[in-house]
Amino acid sequence: MNIEKQYAVAKDQYAQAGIDTDAAIEKALRVPISLHCWQADDNVGFEAQCGVSGGGILATGNYPGRARNGAEVRADLAKSISLIPGAQRVNVHSYYADFTDGFMDRDRLEPKHFQTWMDWAKGQGISLDFNPSFHAHPKANDGFTLSHKDAEIRNFWIEHGKRTRKIAAAMAESQGTPCNTNFWIPDGAKDLVADSWSPRARLIESFDTIFADQSVDASKCVDFVESKLFGIGSEEYVVGSAEFYSNYALTRKVGLCMDMGHYHPTETIHGKISSQLLFQQKKLLLHVSRPIRWDSDHVVIFNDDLKNVFLEIQRGNAWDRMVFALDFFDASINRIAAYVIGTRATRKAMLYALLDPSRLLKQYEDAGKNAQRLALMEEFKTMPFGAVWDRLCEKAGVPAGTDWLAGMEAYEAETISRK
Repeated sequence: MNIEKQYAVAKDQYAQAGIDTDAAIEKALRVPISLHCWQADDNVGFEAQCGVSGGGILATGNYPGRARNGAEVRADLAKSISLIPGAQRVNVHSYYADFTDGFMDRDRLEPKHFQTWMDWAKGQGISLDFNPSFHAHPKANDGFTLSHKDAEIRNFWIEHGKRTRKIAAAMAESQGTPCNTNFWIPDGAKDLVADSWSPRARLIESFDTIFADQSVDASKCVDFVESKLFGIGSEEYVVGSAEFYSNYALTRKVGLCMDMGHYHPTETIHGKISSQLLFQQKKLLLHVSRPIRWDSDHVVIFNDDLKNVFLEIQRGNAWDRMVFALDFFDASINRIAAYVIGTRATRKAMLYALLDPSRLLKQYEDAGKNAQRLALMEEFKTMPFGAVWDRLCEKAGVPAGTDWLAGMEAYEAETISRK
């Protein structure tokens, strides 16, 4: 009853600025967010349960209850989804294959190795996205994969890329929706290099070979390439820089992925979205993350960086040109809580943006009324947004406020504590 009363007041207040809160809630609930499977097990995967991810990726902390196999990862995801409002997808890395008939290396993966994921997704009523895994492997130990100077190693990874696209197409067939497939590679060097040109030339050739496979239906497997500024072991030189992938995506007509944590520590990405979408011909994949000092992939929170990203999308009416996925991993807190906090924060930012008085702000701007524009922006920071968010949760049939903590704690006592 309190939610209804508070929402009625908030609805009226937003309506005075010409904003339909019911419509904003409906749209915010429809936009899919892809949850990342690797939060559940600290980025270990199913190839070897040694508790170490490697390859420039590191989840810190030792909170008990890390998922140890596919069944546990999927159970944790299902529990998390039950506490999160809105449309969800699940993002699977290729080293989360279920080997029911014996281990196969990454250049031999087939759709059957992900059949358990596809069956599970159908049962959950959700769709899957996919990622090739170019890290945490003996053939990536020196920090290079698709740009490696050794043709044999390079060809291993090219074959891996080709096979992941076929797996993604099979996922799309199974679920009846396209599968977004994101290519991130760790290639780079810890210290100064004498030749930055040759690895990039080899990377172009490798990607061209992967994407040249016409047997994969591009309407089912939707390809993206992801840049990075630096990472563990590639602090000085990264082959796949932002400029490299922006130009590659534009000239090869594949999608570009922008990760919120893959830029300079003091750099935010919201201002880059319009620059990219005015030129890129495909959709933009946004990896929602929270860097602290470096690409540390902290759990996403409802902060200004996140709000500004979605405000930029709203003010450019670019919702149909975006794909949203999460990319963080925290092993220091309850992993279900990490999923729920991060995904709810992302959904909050979507709703917050959809409640923005964008039309009126642009009218002020066009009329040169910059003081009125700034004043309205400031006033909207203290609008009764919380009441609209609670109504969204109620409509989605999930707990509002912190009521979801009870479900998380019960799951920890009944399931996580037994791992």
